[in-house]
Amino acid sequence: MFVSIDLCLVPIGVGTSLSPYIKECIEVIKNEGLNYELGANGTAIEGDWDKVFECVKKCHKTIHSKGAPRIYTTMKVNTRTDKEQKFSDKVKSVLEN
Repeated sequence: MFVSIDLCLVPIGVGTSLSPYIKECIEVIKNEGLNYELGANGTAIEGDWDKVFECVKKCHKTIHSKGAPRIYTTMKVNTRTDKEQKFSDKVKSVLEN
C-alpha cells in the first residue's frame, strides 16, 4: 500500500539545536530511496507502507545512536485505495483550483 506521511521527530535531551539530528534522519530517508520533502516543522515522506515505516524506525535508531536519550515523534498518515496520489499531486491540485 502506498502511503504519505508527515513526520515530526523531536530528539529530547540534546539541547536546543535539532538540525544535526534531523540531518541524520534525512540521510536515512535518502538511503532508503524514498521521496521526501523537508519542511520547517516536519518532513513529508511517501512510498510503500512497509518501507516508509521501516524508515521511521531506522530514523529513531539512528538518532538514539547519536546520543538522544529520548525521541518524541508525531505523524500524520494518508492512504488512498482509489489511486496512488503523491504529495506533489495534492499540492498541485490545490494550487490549480
